[in-house]
Amino acid sequence: MQIDGAGRQQRGHVLLIAGDAALRRRAVQVAPSANLAALGVLPVSALLNSHVPSDTTYLDGARDPNTVLMRLRAAAATPGPLLVYLSGRLTLDRRGQGLHLALAGTTASTVRYTALPWDWLGTELAARPAGGPTTVVLDLVADKSAWPVLQEYGSLPASPSAEVYGVVVPPAFAGGPHQVSAYTRHWIDQLRRSPTRPANLPLHAFAVGAAALPPGTLVLPATRELGATAAPHAQQAQHAPQAAEQPAPDPRPHIHALATGGRHQEAATLAQAWEQHVLQTRGHTSPEATHWAEIRADLARMAGNYGSATRLWINAGHTRLERQPPDDPEVLAAAAGALYCWTQLKDQAAARDSGPELVRLLRALPSLEPRLLKLTQQRLEVLEGAVGTR
Repeated sequence: MQIDGAGRQQRGHVLLIAGDAALRRRAVQVAPSANLAALGVLPVSALLNSHVPSDTTYLDGARDPNTVLMRLRAAAATPGPLLVYLSGRLTLDRRGQGLHLALAGTTASTVRYTALPWDWLGTELAARPAGGPTTVVLDLVADKSAWPVLQEYGSLPASPSAEVYGVVVPPAFAGGPHQVSAYTRHWIDQLRRSPTRPANLPLHAFAVGAAALPPGTLVLPATRELGATAAPHAQQAQHAPQAAEQPAPDPRPHIHALATGGRHQEAATLAQAWEQHVLQTRGHTSPEATHWAEIRADLARMAGNYGSATRLWINAGHTRLERQPPDDPEVLAAAAGALYCWTQLKDQAAARDSGPELVRLLRALPSLEPRLLKLTQQRLEVLEGAVGTR
């Protein structure tokens, strides 16, 4: 039993909020209701990282922002630990230029009346009683109106007194079928697999590293901050592929921190060492090997090496198709990464060389928006035609 300063028994609170689903061309990018249902299976003590008596509130399908505000205010008033989880679509009030969490029924013209202003979250959490730790976990998609604002901010503030973890994926992300989104799914998997509940920061780092997030995803906290926590283990991580006894620390946050810090060659070298270790211990066809190939692809993208990134993403997509259905989110994410990097190629010869394999990958994905395949084929025809006219 935990007692606060006034001698009262503490109570914790878990508040799970599902906003509006994020759709792109009728494909679901994030299904907040599915995320809440999956989280609801976990013990509250695991979600809250505390064994104090706790209350849980589910808000799914709310249409009135004032209803959400009242629930948020009641949760924020709890004297013990608090977890607030939000999933859904971020949008913008185009008149006031304020970010909002879209609720059920929110449209572009009704944002200021039917969506939750993002500022309300920070205001309510700032009034939290002293002594109660506050954690905010986000699994969001930004629509086309909100994404430029997020890029300008470079972050998504909630409250200085809260620990904020999560991801905001860009609007161009082609989602998969109705199911738990990748970040939340891996967050839950880590809680289930770990014999003891991980702290929030490594839990977040594991989920980010395993989720195969779309290129450009906003990660909170940024990978640079994740890398700072991995710094005491950096030397261990660099030599971990040769280690045979103590479980090694997860090298992925450190690798991404190197890349975001501009140390691209170091990041690529370390990732390649880990990939070789996985190939030797798990095999070339293992899911872990494919995952590390995708990490190297994203590192190449971050370094501006779009030719290498395109090839790596295409190979990862074909490898995943050998053991996963064509509408699996991980398959679609690999294809999206390959297509994005290919469109960034300024070297026409490199784009022409990798174009046919990219087309073959896109043709194998029946749930892909047909326009993307058509545009890819048209660009490839232009590139091949340019050679024929010389």
